[in-house]
Amino acid sequence: MQEQDRKKGFDIGERLEQLRREREALRWEGTFRDYFELVVQNPKLAQLSHARINEMIHAAGVEKIHEGTRDEIIRYNFFASELFGIEESIQKIVEYFKSAAQRLEVRKRILLLMGPVGGGKSTIVNMLKRGLEEWTRTEQGAVYAIKDCPMHEEPLHLIPHELRPEIEKHYGIYIEGDLCPQCRYMLEHVYHGRHEDMRVHRIVFSEKDRIGIGTFAPSDPKSQDITELTGSIDLSTIGEVGVESDPRAYRFDGELNIANRGIMEFIEMLKCDEKFLYSLLTLSQEQSIKTGRFAMIYADEVIISHTNENEYIAFTGNRKSEALQDRIILVRVPYNLRVSQEERIYDKLLKQSEALRSVHIAPYTLKVAAMFAVMTRLEEPKRANVDLVKKMKLYDGEEVEGYKSKDVRELKEEAEREGMDGISPRYIINRLSSALVRDGVTCLTPIDALRAIKDGFDTHTGITSEQRERYLNLISLARKEYDEIAKVEVQRAFVYSFEEMARTLCNNYLDNVEAYCNKEKIKDPITEEEMEPDEQLMRSIEEQIGITENAKNTFRQEILIRISSYARKGKAFDYASHERLKEAIEKKIFADLKDVVKITTSTKTPDPDQLRRINEVIDRLIREHGYCPVCANELLNYVGTLLSR
Repeated sequence: MQEQDRKKGFDIGERLEQLRREREALRWEGTFRDYFELVVQNPKLAQLSHARINEMIHAAGVEKIHEGTRDEIIRYNFFASELFGIEESIQKIVEYFKSAAQRLEVRKRILLLMGPVGGGKSTIVNMLKRGLEEWTRTEQGAVYAIKDCPMHEEPLHLIPHELRPEIEKHYGIYIEGDLCPQCRYMLEHVYHGRHEDMRVHRIVFSEKDRIGIGTFAPSDPKSQDITELTGSIDLSTIGEVGVESDPRAYRFDGELNIANRGIMEFIEMLKCDEKFLYSLLTLSQEQSIKTGRFAMIYADEVIISHTNENEYIAFTGNRKSEALQDRIILVRVPYNLRVSQEERIYDKLLKQSEALRSVHIAPYTLKVAAMFAVMTRLEEPKRANVDLVKKMKLYDGEEVEGYKSKDVRELKEEAEREGMDGISPRYIINRLSSALVRDGVTCLTPIDALRAIKDGFDTHTGITSEQRERYLNLISLARKEYDEIAKVEVQRAFVYSFEEMARTLCNNYLDNVEAYCNKEKIKDPITEEEMEPDEQLMRSIEEQIGITENAKNTFRQEILIRISSYARKGKAFDYASHERLKEAIEKKIFADLKDVVKITTSTKTPDPDQLRRINEVIDRLIREHGYCPVCANELLNYVGTLLSR
């Protein structure tokens, strides 16, 4: 076994030893005087919880998309690997931490994430918790605590209030909070009032070890006790210490206690019994916990929860909860509304499965499923000239004839609660998973995916008959979009040396456009005879993308401006340099080849020449476009059927 491990370049014993050494390197212990010297050198060691999370997020890096425009999106790398298409919600969450890190009043508020099921709320919280566990293992995120303190509290609490203004004046170190009852007892009875001698050690946050990360989930209010949050009396020590108000007689091990310095997650907070919510009132506003027979205990922790829309509406309608409502910062986390990002969600989730090792997913399968899912979440456009498919494409950044980014903003602004309803990513993944594990399945195609999604409507308890009808219509829309994609895929594969053909046609078009705009004649390359620009050629290309007779001059001038811009920058202009020109050139070539494709794909008994073409196309689809033999053949048969209609 050891020999096999070495052959693979992995020695389990060696790696475990290395892990032990890494953990040992994180250990540090000293006196409070030693710790104070560390803080003087690096004041960030004494950060409050919100500031720690804010620094953790920003340390991973920030990207700006469409920088300097009204459509600017800020992408935080900390979340980028797991969360897709909800950048606006994440930006609001980061703004909360950024403000709280400056010790503004928002840090005394509960962060509540509200949105539909499967929208990413739990993932956001889990990423913050897991992130803190990793962050506190780094030198930049190191955290130190009073040794043997059940609340792992900040050692600077040992500094008496009388000295704190001097410390801030001399070192710029801000100190907030007081010792917990147990640390006060230790200071007086164990260390005999010598603050500088108290032991301090480095801690690493861990949800499993209950250090710096707490989690509370509501259950039966009759059996669930408030001690889960605030700790409880240790009955075994009452006989020794005599009174319940002695800190030795109390276990400061509630979720609110152990989450001190870090993060406290309330799962479905609004489903909690009222007695549990009262504890949050003082914790959020006063940053204190009322525990047993003790005075208020200072706690520095981020309180974050998540809920669905129905629970939140019921909560806001309850007059008794007004005090808590006033202490909440609400961030809506709707479903993603961009097809390309939805694809990434499915890709991430499916890659975690064993099924993909034996089943191939055909190109566009996830895209078509994503199209359907996104359309279920979109509100019907109020504009007469915009349909749901156009809206879906505009939201995903695709160019649609006659629309600009300003129109996208207006479409978003006129929507009332877009993204709060519709099909969740979980449903799509469940249906794709069921299709993947069927006996005999070696490849999953877009049509298989749509069929699996459709078959699940009858067993989905959350779909009403009215929604079912709407979803069936959206399945048809998604299929129509795929029909166009499938035709283009096959037509492209049929074009031999497609790039060369496109480049030749493009250069011919550009020569004519330049002559037309400059009111010049064009030379025949063979006879050198001067001729008028070929209007028929130019229009045959422009009509492919709906350029009208009235709009042709504007389009041609736009092309010349783009060529000039590229020339100034020293860049070569080709047919792919202008998205709409590229589309027009491709469609023109496809239109010229349509009859050849139709005959070849739809014939049931191909002749040797047609068979050769089919085999070449299948080979090209496999070699260059990511198909396998199964889905390549299915694609050809499917397109042959479409073209025969």
